[in-house]
Amino acid sequence: MIVHETTGPTLRDRRARVAVGALFFTNGALFANLIPRYPQIKADLELGEAAYGLAVAAFPAGAIAAGLGAAVLIRRFGSARVAVLGTVATGLGTWAAAFAPSLWMFAAALLVAGAMDSLTDVGQNAHGLRVQRRYGRSILNNFHAVWSIGAVTGGTMAATAIAWEIPRQVHLGLSAVLFSAVALWALRWCLPGPDNGAEEDGAATPTEIADQAVDAARRRLWVVWVLVALVLLAISGSVVEDAGSTWAAVYLSGSLGAPAAVAATGFIAMVGAQFVGRMIGDRCVDRFGQRAVARVGGALTAVGMGLALALPTVPGTLVGLAVAGLGMATLIPAAMHAADQIPGLRPGTGLTVVSWLMRLGFLLSPPLVGLVAEETSVRLGLTLVPVAGLAAIALAGVLSDRTSRFPRPTTTQEAP
Repeated sequence: MIVHETTGPTLRDRRARVAVGALFFTNGALFANLIPRYPQIKADLELGEAAYGLAVAAFPAGAIAAGLGAAVLIRRFGSARVAVLGTVATGLGTWAAAFAPSLWMFAAALLVAGAMDSLTDVGQNAHGLRVQRRYGRSILNNFHAVWSIGAVTGGTMAATAIAWEIPRQVHLGLSAVLFSAVALWALRWCLPGPDNGAEEDGAATPTEIADQAVDAARRRLWVVWVLVALVLLAISGSVVEDAGSTWAAVYLSGSLGAPAAVAATGFIAMVGAQFVGRMIGDRCVDRFGQRAVARVGGALTAVGMGLALALPTVPGTLVGLAVAGLGMATLIPAAMHAADQIPGLRPGTGLTVVSWLMRLGFLLSPPLVGLVAEETSVRLGLTLVPVAGLAAIALAGVLSDRTSRFPRPTTTQEAP
């Protein structure tokens, strides 16, 4: 008689989990080292609010330009290699931004960094989903929590460098070398072999749509609708993240008059709370389902940041940013996981499309807030954050309302 045994993660799987965590950490830390330098670069280049917003939008513009190539590169070279090489190139791009003598050179450096970051983003998430399937339970939010740790680490490094008056060229050069080395170390522990999508290691592709669709046309329409909804969900999350990275320090230091060192903590408050949300996110998703978690998170974001903007103070804004980071913590991982599970798509395609198009949030948000700020105030521009929370509530229906269950890899043996 044949007996199928469910197995837990192996030593190789655990090492791969550590390696993927290291990739997420470096990805969060690299760009976070640059973000607190934005006000200084803005002042040195004498940029207005609108020009600054357009320059910062070059990062997501580069990501959109290069993002669709990620799936092809992953199938050709593997998700781990794509993630690591993208990390090294992103570090070089952020370093180049420190030397920019003009608006256009600054934007060009961010364009390159954004393009490489998009490859890293898809690669590390694709590899993280491979590891998650081998674990047989949700761990993707934990990877994104490690990204938040990296972001807090990078932001703290930058704040320290500013306080110690270390030139940004030296600071960002050291950051690029350090985190590139970590990513190259992680490569040796990643999973070997090709990326085979949801079919890998015995994980079954979801069949709900196959049961509902009676012909190929309806199936294609369903897939398109799901992708659009997931993209909009991810954009809602990216809008909130961009508010913390692009505008928090500017709003706190400019509109509210906070000292530079205090203004830099706005981003740290958001990603710190985001880290907490992602650390508990996997358990919440396993217990309550992605849909419920997304709706509660959207409500927290809308209420928390809405009150902070309605009653503008430095402490209140820091709390509002933290609540928004907590509320939207699991939204992007949920959208990526759902996209990777869409049946009928080639490995990496759904994940690439969502990761690619969610960059529209990072692309459109900075100039949109900048234009509003130019005509009125940064405070009014930041009302985009509670709006994103409301959008998450409305779109969460596309996510699963059941607790997430992942089939573990099985081994087959002959019974005595």
